[in-house]
Amino acid sequence: MSVPAGTQQDFLSVDVNYMMADFLGGTQGISALDLQRAQALIDKAGQRMQQKRSEMVWRELPYSQTAVVEQILAYAAQAKGQFENFVVLGIGGSGLGPTAVHQALNHPYYNELSAAQRAGFPRFYVVDNIDPERFAGLLDVINPATTLFNVITKSGSTSETMAQFLIIREMLRQRLGTDYAAHIVATTDQTKGNLIAIACEEGYKTFFVPDGVGGRFSELCPVGLLPAAMTGVDIKQLLAGAAAMDEWLSNCRTWDSNPAYLRAVLQYLAIGKGKNISVMMPYSEALKYFADWYAQLWAESLGKRVDLAGNEVFAGQTPVKALGVTDQHSQVQLFTEGPFDKVVNFLAVGEFKQEVAIPSAFGTIPGVAFLGGHTLNELMQAERRATEFALLKAGRLNNTIMLPEVNAYTLGQLIYLLEVETAMAGELLGIDAFDQPGVEAGKNATYGLMGRPGYEQNKQAVDQEAPKLTKYILQR
Repeated sequence: MSVPAGTQQDFLSVDVNYMMADFLGGTQGISALDLQRAQALIDKAGQRMQQKRSEMVWRELPYSQTAVVEQILAYAAQAKGQFENFVVLGIGGSGLGPTAVHQALNHPYYNELSAAQRAGFPRFYVVDNIDPERFAGLLDVINPATTLFNVITKSGSTSETMAQFLIIREMLRQRLGTDYAAHIVATTDQTKGNLIAIACEEGYKTFFVPDGVGGRFSELCPVGLLPAAMTGVDIKQLLAGAAAMDEWLSNCRTWDSNPAYLRAVLQYLAIGKGKNISVMMPYSEALKYFADWYAQLWAESLGKRVDLAGNEVFAGQTPVKALGVTDQHSQVQLFTEGPFDKVVNFLAVGEFKQEVAIPSAFGTIPGVAFLGGHTLNELMQAERRATEFALLKAGRLNNTIMLPEVNAYTLGQLIYLLEVETAMAGELLGIDAFDQPGVEAGKNATYGLMGRPGYEQNKQAVDQEAPKLTKYILQR
């Protein structure tokens, strides 16, 4: 469990001590015997990961986009002086990834900064829901004439995103006339789907989602790189961090030296012990929305009804989002004294970009005075360590990913680490981590209810469902 020599200060680390029976005992913790019994399965899963490497196109993204990155940077530089606002229209990975990276790497109050403080980069918004009040509210605070809209959908048939697009397109046409197309940039499939056809017809600037890259694995392609570049994020360093993590993982192929495999194996064994909930708890406001991104990655990849042989297995582990220290005062009570059904994954930061001192005062009140002379940084670290300790003493599995600091390089490592961990967990569970049939079922029902041609049977199936019983509906 080591990183490449001489680069420790630049690399995240993975600490799984409090997952192990050495600290938690054999009932709750993972023991050497547990690992020994699973060794054959672990070896086969690792072999399949190597065999399927070429099929996992997202694993090549750190290397395959040199030309694309230059195109994105050139476009972002050109757009920087033209637009006051940059709005992402996307859902799922198209919204969660850009939001997570923006929150992690830019100023926490980025949109409230002046244009000069933002170095001229536009304000940033992500519209990842179709709630009509929220959507209308956005139009109250932006001027369409000074806004660039990034429509992200690989298929061009994502109902939520295309509905937003239709509204924005019509608004731009009415207000800007023939110049409206310059205010839309499309990120989609290069040859297939509705959006590429529309973009070509109307003359939108386009960037492409590589074939074989699904939405929840797309943050390191133009889906995430364009929004990041539009706010000044160093996307070359983001990809360099991912490449560095890939080098580590590729050179260390056994579970005890490969952090992605190690985490996947321990999560798999924890599931076998009834730990069906995976809590992601960053102790950093910058990483708050990274827990949202992880929730989709973990849930949509691993939540499957059938395995690769077609057997019903109802696999998966439910992700839960928490934030340190905020949720010490809400969820940690449950984590510590509730059911033994969780693994708590901490995201920790070694050095924050700012240090804030706590003044000394009220010396006659010991319960307040002890804080003086310390910093918020110290308090944050103390509270994280204390929560780890409390969970340990309560017999609750937890582990920590430590970033030396939050920057584009370490964030690229984190993204890539968790993607590979997820793929490995899928191999251990014997399921397809890259499809989402449960999502498609809901999509198809929506298409039918909204009158999309070819989906009449889906509407009929919904309409023919037995009516709800009024005795179970309470109203005045």
